[in-house]
Amino acid sequence: MQKTMFQQLMTSPGTISFRKIPVPKPGPDQVLVKIIRIGICGSDIHVYHGTHPYTKYPITQGHEVSGEIAAVGQYVSDFKVGQKVTIEPQVFCGKCYPCLHGKYNLCEKLKVMGFQTVGTASEYFVCDASKITPLPEKMSYDEGAMIEPLAVTIHATKRYPAINKAKVCILGSGPIGILLAQSVKAFGASEVMITDISDTRLALAKKVGADYIVNTMKEDFANALENNFGPDKADVIYDCAGNDITMNQAIQNARKGSTIILVAVFATMANIDLAKLNDSELDLNTSMMYRHEDYVDAIHFVNEGKIQLQPLMTAHFAFKDYSAAYEYIDSHREETMKILIDVDSPED
Repeated sequence: MQKTMFQQLMTSPGTISFRKIPVPKPGPDQVLVKIIRIGICGSDIHVYHGTHPYTKYPITQGHEVSGEIAAVGQYVSDFKVGQKVTIEPQVFCGKCYPCLHGKYNLCEKLKVMGFQTVGTASEYFVCDASKITPLPEKMSYDEGAMIEPLAVTIHATKRYPAINKAKVCILGSGPIGILLAQSVKAFGASEVMITDISDTRLALAKKVGADYIVNTMKEDFANALENNFGPDKADVIYDCAGNDITMNQAIQNARKGSTIILVAVFATMANIDLAKLNDSELDLNTSMMYRHEDYVDAIHFVNEGKIQLQPLMTAHFAFKDYSAAYEYIDSHREETMKILIDVDSPED
């Protein structure tokens, strides 16, 4: 009799069920991963509320993940059963201009597991071996499930090549903003200022290494920028909040000739001052997801203790309590950073 497993399925916004399906078998170049931990991110929350513009239902979620290899295909030689791994969730064509030039994160036909194609929220998940990245044995499954969001901020850090010794301002002290604050420091940034309207979130940013925290509901952003960095202000401003207020704060107050990098995803069409952007000859750049080398760097920095993930882990929920996890997030927005789903609970 074929072995079966449970798979999460969001049939419509806010409605989650579980179905029993056969455990998939890996093809010749594939691996079967026993899923241990899944993280819930902001984009997952948009899917839950029906506000994600590029996701249709029904959908199985899960793109921040860790697990162990349960079986390998006959042509797979780089991985072994029992190995601790994470999965890179991008599905790309390999044929378009970005893909052929190494920028597969910008694939013209890009799909992401859990959004445009089936995600990892099941007891077992099969994928191409090329999507697998090994994790150090000493790394916990909790940390392994957070390598994906950390890779986002590692990639964003590299979008400003002069990050070493730079003065960095980050707008938004959510999970990505706090991970970015640690990432730029890991790459050598000299000082980091981070803003938000939540003292709770700012306190966490300070705990993990931000030099200056600014609640822009209580302190003028322009004054804070000069008070903390001096008259030359920041070398680069990252927007990890993604709204008209924060982007216009950046444009209006950035040092002339400096750089702004948009990391967050705008929910609506932006209304920003492009005349001021032009007048100050600002470089407005963006950052989109990550590539394999960003996963490698993320794992390295966590393994070396240069980036802390544990302080961002808010709570755990059992696999069958997926709906309760979202309900918790909705009722604890300010203090929630990372919710982790325990698909299985081995000793880490």
